[in-house]
Amino acid sequence: MNHRTVVNLALLPAACAWAQERPLNIIYIMCDDHSYQTISAYGSTLNHTPNIDRLAQRGVRFTNSFVANSLSGPSRACMLTGKHSHANGFTDNTKRFDGSQQTFPKLLRQNGYQTAMIGKWHLVSLPTGFDYWDILTGQGDYYNPTFIRSVDGEDSHAERLQRHGYSTTIVTDLALNWLSNQRDPQKPFCLFIHHKAPHRTWMPDLQDLELFSDSTYELPATFYDDYSGRRAAQEQRMTIARDMDLVYDLKMADRDSTIHSFDRTLEHWGRAMYTQRMDSAQQAAWDAHYQPIIADFKAKFGNGQLDKNNPQFSILNSQLNNWKYQQYMRDYLRVIHSVDRNVGRVIDYLEQNDLLESTLIVYTSDQGFYMGEHGWFDKRFMYEESFRTPLIMSLPAAYGGKQGVTSDAMVQNIDYAPTFLQATGTAIPADIQGVSLLGEIQSSRVPKSQSSRVGELKNRDLYYHYYEYPDEHRVNRHFGIRTKRYSLMRFYGDVNQWELYDLKRDPENMHNLYGKPGTLNLTRKLKKKLLQLQELYDDPIRDSLNAM
Repeated sequence: MNHRTVVNLALLPAACAWAQERPLNIIYIMCDDHSYQTISAYGSTLNHTPNIDRLAQRGVRFTNSFVANSLSGPSRACMLTGKHSHANGFTDNTKRFDGSQQTFPKLLRQNGYQTAMIGKWHLVSLPTGFDYWDILTGQGDYYNPTFIRSVDGEDSHAERLQRHGYSTTIVTDLALNWLSNQRDPQKPFCLFIHHKAPHRTWMPDLQDLELFSDSTYELPATFYDDYSGRRAAQEQRMTIARDMDLVYDLKMADRDSTIHSFDRTLEHWGRAMYTQRMDSAQQAAWDAHYQPIIADFKAKFGNGQLDKNNPQFSILNSQLNNWKYQQYMRDYLRVIHSVDRNVGRVIDYLEQNDLLESTLIVYTSDQGFYMGEHGWFDKRFMYEESFRTPLIMSLPAAYGGKQGVTSDAMVQNIDYAPTFLQATGTAIPADIQGVSLLGEIQSSRVPKSQSSRVGELKNRDLYYHYYEYPDEHRVNRHFGIRTKRYSLMRFYGDVNQWELYDLKRDPENMHNLYGKPGTLNLTRKLKKKLLQLQELYDDPIRDSLNAM
């Protein structure tokens, strides 16, 4: 089961002899909270992402791409290690990543690769296994962000500095500068370009503030979901109507402070972000856009605290909910526009510098995100919109890369590490839990590895485990199994409930079938498969909860 052999570039046909002489580079672009629903290559009608689409046109777009734990830090740890959260030790954002453990950048360095990490890290401890790193502090800021960077390539030496400008552009600038001026051009490289965007609070680049101002977005069909039969969904705190904050999230930081948050801490943070982080020119441009929106909001809704005794309350409340959704969508999509523009800058640079045809480019997000489905923003649940994440891999044709195709293989972010290792001819350690995706992105005309794990993508089931509770969104702990058709999940702790979904008939996770007539045999089969996955990955939760 754990035996692997790696792809040898010498196996490539004579037509690809050029590739043998040029080791494969890797550029791994990851955003924070980028929903697949807002990428036009995934069929989005909300916006257009021409540069991300360029990658899909010259590579493989995965349509069944998922995460192992839908939360930023844990997801990043899964990606680095190729292991589930319980195995890498970073189960939730209260933890600190153990940088002494095995990661795929360390293995690439041992195989002669240069490695660099630029942008959002969000693992508390400083990066290890990189020749160079320059990371945002904590969650990072959109405007004039503070960075910590390595000094002399030493993991233990770092300096802190603030850079002027917009985060997505700055991170891209730093990445292109590293490619131009800091790497050794005689060595292959693996470069991480990790953006804060589009993480909450969705602050657009100044040049994009007026985008989508005239656009109106239809509420998702499930926006007013009543969460019937799903107790954990009833107890969450991530609804746009109730929990999306007027000041902190929606930027209604009025100068006379008549609009207040339900959480004064959030209000304080919001007002600080929108009045203290920017310089005077940035603030002027920001105010020119948002102050008229604030004035219009006050004219329609006053301070936003509606009187439930008002005979017009239901109408006003519905209008307020719709207003919040529209404001959320416009800001989020503006932030995505900047991401896409900067992805284009990276592709153009590679093309202009004779690197495009020797570089595997990956675009993904650390998890999915809710764009109003179930009335929500944020992520965390094993429900489809947060469990599923975009994944595009563009392997050059000279290396046998497939061009402009889709893959419906069931894949997970623990698979990235073995994919990168195998693609670069680096041995894959036996304790890595993911499966290489190289066979999905490489043409069948190119000889494949004889790894016994390659075939495991067929009929594969995925395992999920979320741990962070309680927190600001109060999503209960849960684990589960996802097959091509069904999703079975078990909430535990304050909420003790099983949920079962037939995704062919109910792709939006609206109808919990657990315990319904006619589902007993299916449930037994799925529980057996779930236990097998827990045993395969050695998750200790199986010993304490599965009997309950």
